[in-house]
Formats: sequence, C-alpha cells, structure tokens
Amino acid sequence: MENLKNNLFLRACKKENIDRTPIWIMRQAGRYLPEYRKVRTNSDFKSMVKTPELATEVTIQPVDIIGVDAAIIFSDILVIPEALGMNYEMVESIGPSFDWTITQESDINRLSNIDLSDKLSYVFEALKMTKKELNGRVPLIGFSGSPWTLLTYMVEGGGSKNFSKIKNLIFNNPVLAHKLLELISETVSEYLSLKIKCGVNAVQIFDTWGGLLSPDLYKEFSLKYIKKVIDNIEKTDEPIITYAKGIHHSLVELADSGTDVISIDWTHNIGEVRKLIGDKVAIQGNMDPTVLFANTETIKTESVKVLDSYGFGNGHIFNLGHGILPDISPANAKALVDIVKEESKHYH
Repeated sequence: MENLKNNLFLRACKKENIDRTPIWIMRQAGRYLPEYRKVRTNSDFKSMVKTPELATEVTIQPVDIIGVDAAIIFSDILVIPEALGMNYEMVESIGPSFDWTITQESDINRLSNIDLSDKLSYVFEALKMTKKELNGRVPLIGFSGSPWTLLTYMVEGGGSKNFSKIKNLIFNNPVLAHKLLELISETVSEYLSLKIKCGVNAVQIFDTWGGLLSPDLYKEFSLKYIKKVIDNIEKTDEPIITYAKGIHHSLVELADSGTDVISIDWTHNIGEVRKLIGDKVAIQGNMDPTVLFANTETIKTESVKVLDSYGFGNGHIFNLGHGILPDISPANAKALVDIVKEESKHYH
C-alpha cells in the first residue's frame, strides 16, 4: 500500500482494524461548493473535465474544505461513450444529450475501436496531476459507469422517464445488446486498469441504472458484465467498489462478483445488508442525501443511525446513498464529515 498520511479509507475497504469510520461523499467535487462554482463561472462542465488543471483543482477542493478521507477524480462516466465515437453535450439543468444513439445492428460499426490512453489522455493527465498535488494526504479514487449504465445512455441518448428504448433493445434484440455490453466491458476494464497505472488507490463502478431491471434481467444484462469488468482489471491491491443503485435483490451475488466493497443507496437498512452478505465484502453508504438539508442536530441523529445500524467493527465506509445535491450548504457537508469522524470512534 502506498505510503499515505491518511489511509483509513483503503483499510476500511479491506476490512482492516481502524479506530474510526472513514467518510467521503459522492459528487463531493461539485456545485454545492462556492469554490467549485467560482471555477465553473469561466468554464462549462465538459471543459472542466477535459482540462487537467481544472479537474485537479476541483478534485482537491473537498479534501481541503470539508475534510473528507478520500478524493475522487472530477470526471464524467460519459467519457467512455464519447471515446467510442458518441459525442454528447451537457445541457444545463437537463443533463447529457448525445448527437446520435444506438438503434440498430449497423450502429455498432460507427463505434471506434480506439486507443484509450490517447483518446482519454486528459483524464490520465488529471489523475497524475492530482496525485502530485495531493502529495499522499488521502487516497485517490478513479471511477467508471458500469457497462449496463453506459449502454443505457448510449441507447436512450440521455436521461429518460421510462427507459423504453433500452428495454426495447434487450427484449427485441438481446444479441445486439450483449455484443455492445461485451465491447463496453472490455473498454471499461482497460480504462480502470489505465487509471490504476496512473496511481489511483481504488476504483468505483457506478451501476446507476441497474435498478431498472428485474432480478433475472439484472443478472443477465448488468451483473454478468460487472463481473467481466472486475475479472479483467489489472491491479495490485487497489480495492474495487461497486455502487448498485436500486438493487434490493442481488446483493449476495454482487458480493460474490469479485468486488471488495458494495456501495448501497439509502433505501437499504445497512445493518440488514451486513447480516445478509456477512463478512465477504466491505459496505459503503448510505445516508439519504436530503438529510443534509436539515439542521446539525438532525444530521447527527441520522448519521448515528447509519453507524448504529452497521454496528460495531470494521469494513464500513460512510457515504451518502447517492450524490450530494447542488443546493446543500457546504457547512452541513462539513458538519457531517466532522460528526462521522467523532461519533464513529464508538464503533471501533
């Protein structure tokens, strides 16, 4: 393990003995921070992602400002579809919008089989720069979307109310869906392996749209490819975290996927999840992000509930059940971090 001043997060991922629970927050480099908004005034989201100096600056902000135990590189899961030849724009307050979408067999030929290290060099540059700037203070996390989540965007062309296009594809042309998922899986494995070569200490796979699928379909179209990605990541001892939003049915299978940590949303009882999967993997989560609208007293009550539910012992990384919302007060985010650092000592 790299010589880090604070390696609590990595040790928690490996379920080692530690004296308190580490905390970081999904989307911690984001619009709730005035310092982030200041950088954003001169740059749109994609320019920030593609400018290593800016990505580095906003990645490190939450480490300095709210005191989290890990940094996560400022980037976007959609850099993968873009590298494959699908350009997208990030439309303010709407989200991503692709120039074209996959609708038929021939579209697979429009995807370029590319040199990732060249095509996504800006990501790798940002990682190296961030590592240098962090100077061993906390671990750095790299991430990617899961194959299923990325395919959903590539077929839907953005967010969706009922995800009818991707459902249509898996029911009417499952062969094409599997062919695309194979291609995306290979790309994601390579991408995460390259991030590890650049020095990230852990990687997280975001399966944001896994919850759209019934249990059987989840196993066929999502879990199978998450396993493939995990099997093919080249790593030494860097932990792999899998965040599966809306998955209440396949947690045991997910724990058997080769992942080191399962990250859960706030609709789970973390203690029950711990009982269910035993000591197989560490668990990350899972406070409802909207608790951060409340006062400090309520934030304390709710975070202690999560700590209490997980119970005594190691293998817990405190996080929200989804990303922090843009209109949260930074003071409340910092309060949460301080509360978890203090209160979690009682559980170790």
